[in-house]
Amino acid sequence: MISSWFVEDITREDWPDKRANHKVVAIGSSSSQKGQDFASKYLPSSAPKPTIYGSYDEVYADSNVDCIYIGTPHSFHHANCLAAIRAGKHVLCEKPFTMTQAQTKEVFAAAKEKGVFVMEAMWTRFFPLVRKLQSLVHDEKVIGEVQRTFCDFALGIGDISALPSTSRYRDVKLGAGSLLDIGIYSLTWGLITLAEGKVGENAKDPNVVSQQTLSHGVDVASSFVLFYEDGKQGVLSSTTDVQAITDDWCRIEGSKGTIVVSGPAPSLPKYFTVKMHGEKGDGKRYDFENPGRGFYWEADAVAHDISAGKTQDEIMPWKETERVMGILDGIRKRGGAKFAEDDQ
Repeated sequence: MISSWFVEDITREDWPDKRANHKVVAIGSSSSQKGQDFASKYLPSSAPKPTIYGSYDEVYADSNVDCIYIGTPHSFHHANCLAAIRAGKHVLCEKPFTMTQAQTKEVFAAAKEKGVFVMEAMWTRFFPLVRKLQSLVHDEKVIGEVQRTFCDFALGIGDISALPSTSRYRDVKLGAGSLLDIGIYSLTWGLITLAEGKVGENAKDPNVVSQQTLSHGVDVASSFVLFYEDGKQGVLSSTTDVQAITDDWCRIEGSKGTIVVSGPAPSLPKYFTVKMHGEKGDGKRYDFENPGRGFYWEADAVAHDISAGKTQDEIMPWKETERVMGILDGIRKRGGAKFAEDDQ
């Protein structure tokens, strides 16, 4: 699903702020037929037609390929990244970047040695909405000093025991659980609103307390609170047990006002509303439209970084991905959700 959204988005011609031209030149799949079916369905008018391979290794070896987009299940990211890097390819890998922080560090060490660009595809951070919101919060301080952020991602998968054992929502070997799949978005909203716009090594790490509810070893609910030295708190959660009943899933509280972020899900914000304390009415609403789903902003950033000879992106640098994975590791360690990769 995520790969189909990505290729459809980056090959659109009606971007309002187009900054790069992207061409899908090769597709790797577990079989040539699956690859052909994918191309026929999601790239019907692509010219020239992409080369279809029945393996990933053949894509890595293709000299026409500049950058590999990895949209496989979580547990494959580590191996896929390392294989692409060994072939000298740049990489854009879906979130969560790997299963553990240790795996993440290994990938970045390999990328540094090879001198290639690598980035976690945390697409939401590249949205104009997010960039504007961060500017208002951290630079203009429209709601004063931020005090708390609340964010919940509730995706109603339901009883996971009723799902096939091979489902990515149930199979621990595929990275099943709410935390890595959707809780990473709740964590992201906490970090981007509470860390003063700073990322990676420039950002201060919060103290974290957390708890998880497990079913068949899979976390179906995770709740975690970020505590910063200056008193800021992030109250964040994720669950696959129930479906959210509101589109207003994030609230940022400041000393002068509040911002509510809304949209289909925390991964896909559509607008936010700023309301000052004591203000009458609904406040000021900021709407953001785009012709696709929003993947092309991160894709454009990757293209420009590679063209400039960079190996990292300033919005999502390696240290930020390492930081996020470290926090997720801690939440799982305290909550009991365990992967085989934890022992590696």
